[in-house]
Amino acid sequence: DRLIYTAMSGAKQSLLQQAGVAQNLANTTTVGYRALENRFRAVPVLGPGEPTRAFTVDASVANVFEQGPLVTTGRPLDVAVQGQGWIAVQGSDGREAYTRAGNLRTDANGVLQNSAGFVVVGEGGPIAVPPDNSIAVGADGTISAIPRVGAGPLTSANVVGRIKLVNPPEADLVRGDDGLFRTRNGLPATADDSVKVVPEALEGSNVKSVDEMVRMISLARQFEIQIKMLQTADANARAASQLMTMNR
Repeated sequence: DRLIYTAMSGAKQSLLQQAGVAQNLANTTTVGYRALENRFRAVPVLGPGEPTRAFTVDASVANVFEQGPLVTTGRPLDVAVQGQGWIAVQGSDGREAYTRAGNLRTDANGVLQNSAGFVVVGEGGPIAVPPDNSIAVGADGTISAIPRVGAGPLTSANVVGRIKLVNPPEADLVRGDDGLFRTRNGLPATADDSVKVVPEALEGSNVKSVDEMVRMISLARQFEIQIKMLQTADANARAASQLMTMNR
């Protein structure tokens, strides 16, 4: 049964890790996506008579915070965080959350939100953009509305808000089920003036598709080996039972 413990728990965790790899591959084109990394470790089975048995557990799911590639789009409402930092949005639970997805838009009321529908948090609350205005985003996250007079030239720009940009320690961030990150203690992070954005650009996913495909193939082979070990344990048990029957 020592072999069964090892093979059974290893096969289970291989399936879980395959699910994480599949999620990464499904988000290779998702703007601002951060890859997942599963980490496993061996744990001894506690209890009398079982000190030699061990099984595999999912120790943690780590987030890969490497920056993805920057792609110039030329769209005024597209912004990409340069280096470390996050864009603050209002999550579905009403709490402040953080994302790297900078493909922004305005709703029917002119409120600035990202492509997933989460309202962008400004330094004074949600940012509302007046209708019939051209929009420009500064490197510091400042949103400027430029009124248009008919088909004439652009007139003076009016600052309507500034995107809240934060840079909390990566170890303090937790990924939620909605794909947004939040601080571990649930408190809003402080705005950081050192965080800059690149206007008219987007950050792509930091998933390395080739590496993930190699991991998927490796995990499939590991799973096959672990199932083979279970079959071998079963064959050994049958052979032992036959020997015991013959001895009787």
